[in-house]
Amino acid sequence: MAYQSLRLEYLQIPPVSRAYTTACVLTTAAVQLELITPFQLYFNPELIFKHFQIWRLITNFLFFGPVGFNFLFNMIFLYRYCRMLEEGSFRGRTADFVFMFLFGGFLMTLFGLFVSLVFLGQAFTIMLVYVWSRRNPYVRMNFFGLLNFQAPFLPWVLMGFSLLLGNSIIVDLLGIAVGHIYFFLEDVFPNQPGGIRILKTPSILKAIFDTPDEDPNYNPLPEERPGGFDWGEGQRLGG
Repeated sequence: MAYQSLRLEYLQIPPVSRAYTTACVLTTAAVQLELITPFQLYFNPELIFKHFQIWRLITNFLFFGPVGFNFLFNMIFLYRYCRMLEEGSFRGRTADFVFMFLFGGFLMTLFGLFVSLVFLGQAFTIMLVYVWSRRNPYVRMNFFGLLNFQAPFLPWVLMGFSLLLGNSIIVDLLGIAVGHIYFFLEDVFPNQPGGIRILKTPSILKAIFDTPDEDPNYNPLPEERPGGFDWGEGQRLGG
């Protein structure tokens, strides 16, 4: 019975969020079981372009380090904000969501050539958080019961938290930069006088991922219901 409930809950996760989160968990599990090593996964331009180890373009987004606080923290944020985006502003637009993944991954890979980062999954998570936060500017957040702020400040709060933990903030800055580029090109520039929509989802992605019918039994997450989610009373990020 418990298995059936877990299975149903798992299948209710929207497809892109389910596929990406599952791939990250399975990749980490494979490393923990020593089936593969991080050296087979990390971003290395020379191995990619000279030795044709093309899989590294994808696997460097799937590994978040060994199982521990940092891994769980990243998985919670990845699952939560990836799902909220897919069920919120990208609801019924799976192809557009996949295109955002491809666009963000391409830019991060391009920037990764210059900032010497070997794993880009955390930066990708920050990108998702940034886009969600800019599209939900009036949602109130509570971080560990210490800070109350509006959603657009969330990426910067996370960067400050990384700094307190002694981590490099280059990863956070990369995620914020790529998230801002996407948000500007998709949400801001087309609505400016004389602005045009530069980012256009290829027809092949729409043919593969978009379905014409909407699920009549859709039950949105609390964050997407009218009135939003009551972040200010008892809900703590990371807690």
